[in-house]
Amino acid sequence: MADLVKSLKCEVKDVNACRKAFSVSADAETVKKEAARALKDIAGMVSLPGFRVGKAPVGIVKSRYEKEIREEVERRMVNAAFDLINEHKDWEVLSVAFAEEPKLELDADFTFVMNVDVAPEIKLPDYKAIKLDAPEVKVDEKTLAERMDFYRNMYSSYAEADDAAKPGDMLKVTYKSDFALPEDASNSLKRLVEAEDSYLWLNDPEMIPGSTKALTGAEKGRHYQFTAEYPADFRESALAGKKVTYDLDVLSIQRRKPLTDEELCEKLQVKSIEDFEKNLREAMTAEEKNRQRGELAEKLYAELDKQVPEFELPPSMLQNETAKELRKLANEQIKSAEDAEKFKAAMEENNKTAEAAAAKSLRRSLILRAVAKAEKISITAEEVNAQIDSMSRYYGYKGKEFRSMLEKNGAIDDLALDMVNAKTLEFLTGMATGGADKK
Repeated sequence: MADLVKSLKCEVKDVNACRKAFSVSADAETVKKEAARALKDIAGMVSLPGFRVGKAPVGIVKSRYEKEIREEVERRMVNAAFDLINEHKDWEVLSVAFAEEPKLELDADFTFVMNVDVAPEIKLPDYKAIKLDAPEVKVDEKTLAERMDFYRNMYSSYAEADDAAKPGDMLKVTYKSDFALPEDASNSLKRLVEAEDSYLWLNDPEMIPGSTKALTGAEKGRHYQFTAEYPADFRESALAGKKVTYDLDVLSIQRRKPLTDEELCEKLQVKSIEDFEKNLREAMTAEEKNRQRGELAEKLYAELDKQVPEFELPPSMLQNETAKELRKLANEQIKSAEDAEKFKAAMEENNKTAEAAAAKSLRRSLILRAVAKAEKISITAEEVNAQIDSMSRYYGYKGKEFRSMLEKNGAIDDLALDMVNAKTLEFLTGMATGGADKK
């Protein structure tokens, strides 16, 4: 490889502040020498009918495996070009891609151009001088009481109610509607259209739109009729955007019976209501601290962003980030075939929106990357592995299965970058608020 690297000629042109056009060329003699080496390597491995492994005549191997030889020579040329690129220590290479797909012939000169995107020059301000006030975290007593009531209700059971239905009640009902079911209707669609001895909760999210308003005040043993208006993005596409009239009989009304302090402690397996309140207060304090840290981190970055002069963005990274933002936009907007057509019709505007979001996101990432480099902030492979394990448990996947998914999507590098950025923001926020200087 060292001989090949020395035999290549290269020329570098500045395309813009973040891109170099790296032109690499090899004369025909160099290509022939490398092809001969590749042919020898391949001939030593292949097995052809009538010959032992590695004993087939070179001429036959060359004829049979010309495509593979060409691909191997091309691969070696590209690897040598990477070595040449890495010799430029003044470049901080972010990405490398062919300007055009190279075409190699085994008996001719070979030239190809690689676009090398390099890190922009970012003039960082005195970010250590940024200061933020971090107010003391206190748990609101009313919120604490509401959270305790939430647990009382969550662990409570339903009991028959003799009075009119109230929001939050559970009604046992039988209903049918005027919606005509398609032949291939799913069970979930059938349950929404007609059901016997079923249960309907008068709370959000509603199973049937408008049922809470229509049935608040309903009485046991009475018949009711109401019209449900399904939203255009309803999960069951057959009902999306439809108005459906229901005839419904209320068979019974059941209401949660809040637990006493003693019953709640028994359910939660705590010694006393005071212990539960203490634990809950600590948990809510931690939640509030996390929320506050997030807000402070965003405030800090906003101030940092104001102080960093504009800089050019690497073209390949911007292109990739724009594609990601466009996919995200499509996932948010497209819920039906009609939505897809609208999205295509507005593609020019969607591309502008995606590129603007991508530029903002990439600028943020590069600024934090520059701070991380200055402060020598990094993450280890162990930290990445721990994060992947944590994410796999959260999403309900096996660790190896989840890692394989990330690798196929090329998402592990993105995950590592997000982790470094988060660590950098945590470091900056700690300094800005007088916290511990941890890297």
